[in-house]
This record gives sequence, structure tokens and C-alpha cells, in this order.
Amino acid sequence: MLLAREFVAYLSRQLVKKMSAGVMETTMPGVVAQKTADVINEELALEDRLNDEVRDILSQYSEYMRREGVSYQDMFRKAKNTLIAQRKVVRASGRDTGDNMKLSRDKLTQISHKLVEMYRKSHELRLKNKDTNAVRLEILRFMTELLVAEEKVDRASRDKVRSQKRDIPEGSEEWDILQRRYYAEELKKLGIDLAK
Repeated sequence: MLLAREFVAYLSRQLVKKMSAGVMETTMPGVVAQKTADVINEELALEDRLNDEVRDILSQYSEYMRREGVSYQDMFRKAKNTLIAQRKVVRASGRDTGDNMKLSRDKLTQISHKLVEMYRKSHELRLKNKDTNAVRLEILRFMTELLVAEEKVDRASRDKVRSQKRDIPEGSEEWDILQRRYYAEELKKLGIDLAK
């Protein structure tokens, strides 16, 4: 998944806190935050499931690709693009679409639409502003701000791992442990505590 579940939970809690200040009323912010996180996680999981499906398809053709000298990465990209076009899935990764953030602008827009729809139907809250597009734009603005900060934190944590005296291969267990530790340190520098 492009965003850690802990960060999605934090983002959801902060979004509900921010929205409670003027856009919504709720007596159950924890429940609303959990529902918010569920919507975001489900949207992010769509592309993960699509990637798994492409891997399953390509595993059936592994012998053919080896025999013909076809690149796995090229076939993966082509198969995924075909499925995305057929199913009209919005790409989650911003880097695939040229955005600077982990999530594409289109995916953030889609998530904001789904959140507004969920908020509108929810019995745990009341939207003060009946203009759902204004609410959606507020969600989009806040999520973008937080994701820009998260992207800087992620980049800084990766740079710290790369700056180690010895070469640590990306994707290794050691890389992952160090990157998570530096990621948490960088978040704390910005005053972001994932536990809150």
C-alpha cells in the first residue's frame, strides 16, 4: 500500500478533528475517523488487488516470457494499463502520473468524493455546510497539505538510509527497519505523532 495504515489512521483522525472545527458536528469522532480510514484504505487497496491480479496473470505466461525474452516489467506495465483502462480504475500512485506526492491528484479527488458521500449518509455526524462540493474541496485541501508534508518526511528518511557509510540495499530488512525509524523521527520533527 502506498501509505502506511498508521499514517492513514492519523490522517483520518486529523481530518475529522479539522472538519469538526467548522464543517461537521459529531459526538463520535473516533467512529467517524475509523469510517474515514476505512474509505481511504479501501481505495488504496484497489490498486494493490489489481497488482496481485496482474502478477497472477503473468505467472501463467512466465515460461513464454522467458523463452521470448520479454521483460517482466514491460509486460506488467502493459497488463496493468490494460486492466486499468478496462475497469476505469483511477491510479493511486502519483509518481505514475507525474504528481509529486505518493497519491495522484485524481485518486485524492476520488477519495474526497467518497468521503463526502459517506459523511452525507452517516448517522454519526451532521454536515453544517450543505454545499457538498465545498466540503469536498476542504477535505481535498487538508489531505493535500498533510500528504505534501508526508512526502517530505518519506524522502528525508530514505535519504538518511542512503547516507549510511555502508551500502544498504533498498528493500532489505535492514533498509526497512532504518527507514521506518527515520520516518518516525522526521514525523516527530514536524510535530506529527501517529499515535495521536
